[in-house]
Amino acid sequence: MPDGSLIFPAAEYQRRVRALQGEMSQHHLDALLLTTPADVFYATGFLTRFWESPARPWFVVVPSNGDPVAVIPNIGAELMGRCWISDIRTWDAPDPVDDGVSLLADTLISIVPNTGRIGVPMGQESQLRMPLADFTRLQDRIAPRKITDGTAAIHRSREVKSEAEIDKIRATCAIADAAFANVPEFARQGVPLSQVFRNFQVALLQEGADWVSYVAGGADQGGYGDVISPAHERPLRDGDVLMLDTGAVRDGYFCDFDRNFAIGRVGDDVHRAHAALYVATDTALSSLRPGMLACDLHRIMTDELTRQGAVSCGGRLGHGLGITLTEWPSVTPLDTTELREGMVLTLEPGVQITPNRILVHEENIVLRADGPELLSPRAPAEMPEIRE
Repeated sequence: MPDGSLIFPAAEYQRRVRALQGEMSQHHLDALLLTTPADVFYATGFLTRFWESPARPWFVVVPSNGDPVAVIPNIGAELMGRCWISDIRTWDAPDPVDDGVSLLADTLISIVPNTGRIGVPMGQESQLRMPLADFTRLQDRIAPRKITDGTAAIHRSREVKSEAEIDKIRATCAIADAAFANVPEFARQGVPLSQVFRNFQVALLQEGADWVSYVAGGADQGGYGDVISPAHERPLRDGDVLMLDTGAVRDGYFCDFDRNFAIGRVGDDVHRAHAALYVATDTALSSLRPGMLACDLHRIMTDELTRQGAVSCGGRLGHGLGITLTEWPSVTPLDTTELREGMVLTLEPGVQITPNRILVHEENIVLRADGPELLSPRAPAEMPEIRE
């Protein structure tokens, strides 16, 4: 077994696999089948943008004991060989007749007893990255072994980050913070929002991001209508509120926080909304502790917004963060996930300024034993103004 690997030393991945196997034992799983970029990366360190091509499936099998087995297209053998995994089984892909199904079935049969259970993530924020027809064929090939839900094993293992992971997220946040500092240089009156988005992505790359998977935001008079629309071509105007939100990536780890800017003078209602969001975030930072539930965090922020005379946007006010832009849990009134020490979360309160204008504020934190630690440098208490 190699001592080193990609992104982290081999010991980091060995720790993760042991955590997965501990969760598997609790759920009586003899193996765990991983098929998505995030889960494969988590267990192996295999990091590539080649996932953008849907032409090939990729599999990693985590047994109840021992090291994972990679069952992958041969195009990935060299890169996987630079990870800590030593058992790498390949086929010539894509194969329209048997695209790794037989090889994967033989691997599972060799690892899992006849009466065994194989976990596959099936719950929220999971997906199966292989053709459904091939998945059905796989089930037939490995019978009487059963495939069952393995979501909990993945969630409970991935949601608590190691210090090495936290350092990666903190470094990505620093990259985004440096890019946000450059926004006044290219976001001025007369510049189309679409150009601002492009320049912001350039700034993120120049500051050290490996890639920018996500840029969103908005700009309009007295706030914005939503935070997910593509950038429009309308130039920025005096009185606009500009918001930029990024999911930049460095070494496979995301940041996810936003910043608001006033283009010229904005109304007092905007400044009041910004102040309410800042106070609600402060309240969460001062009162959140391990053992609380995700719904408790939602209540803390919405109650504070009410005390400040603001109207909460409702919905999700934060989420987990790590090797995907959003991870579990969701900070909603319905999510009863326990918030544990070592979780990385976003605090994302939002308020309604008028019926069609909102303001959203987001920070990234890690939950420590004595409360949250900011990973994204704190936004200014007063909204920055960009003037000509």
